[in-house]
This record gives sequence, structure tokens and C-alpha cells, in this order.
Amino acid sequence: MTAFLFKSLFRLLAMLPLSALHHLGGLLGRLTYAASSVYAARTRENLRQSGLADNESEYVQLLSTTIAESGKSIAELAWIWGRSYADVLGKVQQCVGLEHIETAQARGRGIIFLTPHLGCFEISALYAAQRMPITVLYRPPKLSWLEGVMRAGRERGQVRLAKADISGVRLLYKALKRGEAIGLLPDQVPSRGEGEWTDFFRRPAYTMTLVGRLAESSGATVLIAYSERLPRGQGYVIHVAPLALDLAAPISRQINAALEQVIRACPAQYLWSYNRYKIPRGVAAPTHHSPLPTSST
Repeated sequence: MTAFLFKSLFRLLAMLPLSALHHLGGLLGRLTYAASSVYAARTRENLRQSGLADNESEYVQLLSTTIAESGKSIAELAWIWGRSYADVLGKVQQCVGLEHIETAQARGRGIIFLTPHLGCFEISALYAAQRMPITVLYRPPKLSWLEGVMRAGRERGQVRLAKADISGVRLLYKALKRGEAIGLLPDQVPSRGEGEWTDFFRRPAYTMTLVGRLAESSGATVLIAYSERLPRGQGYVIHVAPLALDLAAPISRQINAALEQVIRACPAQYLWSYNRYKIPRGVAAPTHHSPLPTSST
């Protein structure tokens, strides 16, 4: 019954204009922030930890906008997953850095797209999939009945999903060997043995090492891509930038530094509520940790 009600509500929401869903999402973000003390505390701490606000006034303003944008990221899922593929692609107003994708395609060694929890990260792979096959690593939702909805919304165009396990990683290697593209969330906390502690906004974060292994074995081009959410439901602008990795230096640090740079360009749309600094089960805690003071704001 729960699955039926959810799918029915999902279909109804998908019929609304994107502007209406973003308005509802802003309200949802504020309600969630008010209702969940854990969610609110993590959002505040992670945002303050970043040091992106120069003073308290800027921090308060950035926090308010962040809360609303987080709600929009949830509400827009109904539109992104529920509308036709053509409708979704039609909301992409511009791709800044498209030439980097074209150059990488011409090179023919495959492309590793790194898409952080920034803006509408769901739309980035769908946009890329109109140009090339792309295999995207994902974690199945805890609610099994939700996976069907999610897969139907994501596996369109030339998108193929690969579970975040050994079999899924093998699919990534095979896709790159064929000269295709793959997609990863580089700021997603990996499991024990699949990451290392590397600073992210001045605090140790357990960071995946898979990107380095994939890049070194394939020689693929590494691109960072994110989709900026435009105001009033006008759509999205996708930003793409190359990341030239020095394979002789710590790759996870290079990736986190590049992520910090793109997040600084659009800080309110980063998912600061994500538990980026958690300690995965079985992983030893980092040896240093100097967070900034938190606030009850």
C-alpha cells in the first residue's frame, strides 16, 4: 500500500511545473530543517566547517538559502524521474565546457565524469547519455520498492546503472575499455578498504580511491560536472571542467581540492546535510580533526 501511494503521489507531482515543485521544495527544506535536529545540526556544522562565509551575516544568509535548495533537490526528483526524457533535456539551458566532452570523446580513451552532491546531480548523466553510453555507479535505496522508480527515472538515453559492489566496479572498467563514459559521486563516503582519509574543507573525510585506480588503468579523461539549478524553475546550466590528475601524487587530495573549487562557485546548492565526515564501520578514525566551532543558528 505504501509503495502504491508513493508512486501515485510521484506521478501527480511530476505533472506540476518545475517552478511549482521548486517552490514546494523550498518549503519542504525548511520544514525538514525545523523537524529534524540531527539534519539541522549536520547542515549547520558542515556549512560552517567549510569556511565559505566571510562573516556571521553571510553565514546566516547562506544557511537559509542552503536549506531551501536542499528541499528543491528532493522535490525536483518527481519531475526529473517522472517527465519524458525530452522534457528533462529541454530544461538544460546551457552546457558550459561542452568542448571538454567533445575533446575527450575524440581522444577515445573513455571519460570519467565526477559529479558531486551539487545542484541537480540527477540530470548530469541524463544529459551526457544523449551523446554517449554512460555507466553510473549507484547504491540501491534501503526501500526495495523505491528502486524500480529510481531505475526507471535514471536508465534513459544511454544510461546504464551499476551497483556499488565488485560486479558494478567491473562494469565500470569494461565501459572505459570500450571507450565509453562512467559516472561517479566522488564525495560519497565509501566502505571500509575502499577509501582513505583526505582533507575536505580542512577536515578529514574518508574519500574513495576508486577514481585513481580507474584513471590509472584506463588512461581515461577525468571531467568534473555539475548542474546548477536556475531560479524560478527556469531549468539548469551544466558546468564541465577537466581535471588533469598527477598520478604520482595523492589523487584523492587532488579530487577533493577540485571539488572544493566547484562548490565555492555554487555553495548554496551543495548538499551540506550529507554526512560527509562520517566514519564508516570498521574504519579507524582519522588522526587529526580540527573542526570550527558550531553555532545554533
